Amino acid sequence: MKDNRQSKNWMKLDNAAKIYPASRSGGWMATFRLSASLTEEIDPVILAAAEERTARRFPSFCLRLRRGFFWYYLETIDTPPIPEKDVKNPCANFDFEKTGGYCFRVRYHENRIALEFFHVITDGTGGLVFLKTLVAEYLELKYGVKIPRGDEILDCNEAPRPEELEDCYLKHARKVRLKRRDESSYRQKGEKEEKGIINVVTAITETEGLLKKAKSCGATVTEYLTAHLIAAYRTVQLTEKKKSERIKPIKICIPVNLRRFYGAKTLRNFAEFVNVGIDCRLGEYEFNEIIKTVHHQMGLYINEKYLNSKISANVGDERNALVRVVPLFIKDMVLKIAFKKNGDRTSATTLSNLGRIVLPDEMSRYITRFDFMLGALSKNPSAFATVSYGESTVINMVRSIVEADVEREFCRRLVKDGIHIKVESNR
Repeated sequence: MKDNRQSKNWMKLDNAAKIYPASRSGGWMATFRLSASLTEEIDPVILAAAEERTARRFPSFCLRLRRGFFWYYLETIDTPPIPEKDVKNPCANFDFEKTGGYCFRVRYHENRIALEFFHVITDGTGGLVFLKTLVAEYLELKYGVKIPRGDEILDCNEAPRPEELEDCYLKHARKVRLKRRDESSYRQKGEKEEKGIINVVTAITETEGLLKKAKSCGATVTEYLTAHLIAAYRTVQLTEKKKSERIKPIKICIPVNLRRFYGAKTLRNFAEFVNVGIDCRLGEYEFNEIIKTVHHQMGLYINEKYLNSKISANVGDERNALVRVVPLFIKDMVLKIAFKKNGDRTSATTLSNLGRIVLPDEMSRYITRFDFMLGALSKNPSAFATVSYGESTVINMVRSIVEADVEREFCRRLVKDGIHIKVESNR
């Protein structure tokens, strides 16, 4: 495992990753999942060989989390990762003894290859590059096909490029910082599931129909789904007994891939988040009002200057001379408080859209479907993620409570609006 490693055997956490070790708890850590479904059953022996080859190409993934005196850091792992059988409850906390210290795990079931990540090493975009490269290696080993390589399907015979390992937050941050304070959002309540139980509801729809419907509303697919999600939360919110709960704003957290603004090639975290929604104190909103509000808020927030001011605030804190010399146990306490004040509190849920996956023909004929899934959030019980491939868009809805009110209302609204969906569940 040493041939493609960096010369040093450790790496600093990127700026976004610093919050995740401090904010985790016994019942929660920030995880997400990507999977590809193939045309035939997975051979675990070939998968293990493909995983070892792929891991060598991704040195920023083959790291274990370590605790230093001033900061957490990542240390190189020299033993190869081993794939494991998949489970019914995805995105559970990582047991680093079982993973050999790795902050990712490869799982397989029937014809599916799944990757689960602790957010400390990468984001959805970086994770997707790893998954596509892993599947390409597997297909080449199993079928002898030659799959074209590039920036999104990496060549495992090449050495890692320096730009893949960059902390792009530090590289692109400027001096202008945005104040962080954001108003609290309404959050769904419910009966907590038993520890380790994660409910997953999956809605599958035809991509072109969804795109056509969103365009008819003057919106992108992300804006269209976000508007329906806000409306679904509003329906649930109106059943609250306390008036103070019934009039809280409803905001959805939308992750934004920053690579497109800077041409970045990093495989580490490089995303920022914006909260969009409605203020229920102002009255009731028709759907067309919600979608217009979401559309204009996305236009206001998703631009390089606004997003840079947000990342610059975080980088400014990291570079602060006093912060740098404060011992880690004190930083942990401060970061936990900051996460509690500025994390899940400011949104009802997260909706992450990875967009449309396009593969070379040599690879696509072996793959029938992709899935993207966020682990349950720290305080909010539900999380939503979507990805498109071929003719289908898959929306995965994950929750850590018994009640499925929001998912049910969200799907009902889509069907009523002419979006035909097929629903699956792990229950």
